[in-house]
Amino acid sequence: MTYAAPQAPASGPTPLSQPLYGASFGQAFARFWRKYVTFSGRASRSEFWFWYLAHFLVVTAITVFMIIGAFAGMTTDPLTGRNEPGPLLGVGALLFVLWQLATLIPMIALSWRRLHDANLAGPFWFLGLIAGIGGIAVLVLCALPSNPAGARFDR
Repeated sequence: MTYAAPQAPASGPTPLSQPLYGASFGQAFARFWRKYVTFSGRASRSEFWFWYLAHFLVVTAITVFMIIGAFAGMTTDPLTGRNEPGPLLGVGALLFVLWQLATLIPMIALSWRRLHDANLAGPFWFLGLIAGIGGIAVLVLCALPSNPAGARFDR
């Protein structure tokens, strides 16, 4: 049985307590930070996937910065011949760790809300902790279409 995604109301913005169907990249990014650690309610597929795109882009930019920082200022030890990375590698690593720490809990909350929108209980997220296919299983569950019965998770 397939379900059509509910449409956003024609009048006014969608409240944060409701999923924003058809969210743009910017809307999804903003809603992620506004609903920082909110585990109740639902998140639309567009909110979920646009945030993961934003996360991927930020992580990629930090990684490129780390690579450039490692090569810029690289030195070679004359005794051993070993290359030592430049000091900006450490700055990039610090940025990477801070970004991951700042987004860890909110990303779990977003996935939790996305599972709610598919009418699945949030604790299905813990399947992702199973080595091997757990993360893939959670991504597949998050890709499921919206189910109107998921409204039971709204406050």
